Amino acid sequence: MRRSTEQLLARLLEALEPELPLAVELRQRLHRQPELAHAEERTAATVAEQLPVPAEAAAGTGRIARVGPEGERAIAVRAELDGLPVQERTGVAFSATGPTMHACGHDVHMAALVALARAAHALGEELPVPLVALFQPSEEAYPSGAELLARGELATIAPAAVVAAHVHPELPWGAVALDAGAVNASCDAVEITIAGEPSHGAYPHRGRDPILALAHVVVALHAQVGRRIDPVHPAVLTVGVLRGGETENVVAPRARARAALRAYRAEDRAALREMVVEVATGVAAAHGCRAIVELTPGEPALENDPGIVERARALLGAARLQPAAEWRSAGSDDFAFFGALAPIAIGFVGLAGAEGFAIRPLHHPEMLPPDSAVAAVARAQAVLYVAAASALVRNCVEMTFQPRWGGNSE
Repeated sequence: MRRSTEQLLARLLEALEPELPLAVELRQRLHRQPELAHAEERTAATVAEQLPVPAEAAAGTGRIARVGPEGERAIAVRAELDGLPVQERTGVAFSATGPTMHACGHDVHMAALVALARAAHALGEELPVPLVALFQPSEEAYPSGAELLARGELATIAPAAVVAAHVHPELPWGAVALDAGAVNASCDAVEITIAGEPSHGAYPHRGRDPILALAHVVVALHAQVGRRIDPVHPAVLTVGVLRGGETENVVAPRARARAALRAYRAEDRAALREMVVEVATGVAAAHGCRAIVELTPGEPALENDPGIVERARALLGAARLQPAAEWRSAGSDDFAFFGALAPIAIGFVGLAGAEGFAIRPLHHPEMLPPDSAVAAVARAQAVLYVAAASALVRNCVEMTFQPRWGGNSE
């Protein structure tokens, strides 16, 4: 049966090759016309035009296209539609000229998935397991497109697995990071408002200073992360926004902070949430102020299915790729929401060392994967699809997998 899996991958990769030049052209078109989350109408239409089968609208601006036999459980492959509110500074001929940019590789992911869908369609009856090309809106903003799909149209399809590939500038060219278990952290957004009592700056004792209180809240929160969470498990708090006051000689009535909470374990995620409320309210009260804490639940930790990962790592060589050294991060991806619906796996495709690629972090205005990344991502997507499909071909997938909406989804 292993032989049939390798044969399927070989045929899929063979059919993929003639699709790649068109995919590179598509990538450049998509890169030139980025759109923000939940506004990807033109992007979705451009992608749908190139698909070999009709695509259905999903989660607003999203698209779903099924390739292969009807009546069979499918493997869904995800690519993201949205760009970022970043002004591009790459200088390439196909640069975006407005205030929006594909600075996270989504244009590459989309073009690669179109090529893979066309290759799968070209196999005809040789394709034993359907491939669902899932073009997801709003990966970069809330409400999450993945969560909307997982609770809506994708739940109706009930895929046997959902897989994806994502470029990463820190990993070596030709390598794919594929590791079992948690590879990305959960992420929740928090806004803390401290209400005080305004007064003239010359007479601070007549007021209650919310800026001073908030400053102590921020310091206390950072200190408490290291005292509330087991240090062998990742947990991160980042305060990215501080706002308060308008005049230097006035004690302001209010001050605000916005922060992100990240963790790998569900119990640590819960502990971080409780800590923020406890510390903010307690420290604010000590300063004679009042704290209001608003939490926006985000994505859960992203946990790769061990079975898919094991099979995919064994197939990478056939796709002219190799496994990267173990790699995990405290970054977050709403792809994790699909884990409540089916087994999931994401591979991170390295860019460091690719010809013409200057290493820049994701979301940087000069972050530009080379056109050759389209082929690398498409091959990685093919490997992940075949690895997930092989379980169905072998009849050893757990057919009674139940959605586990609950603590992670709020």
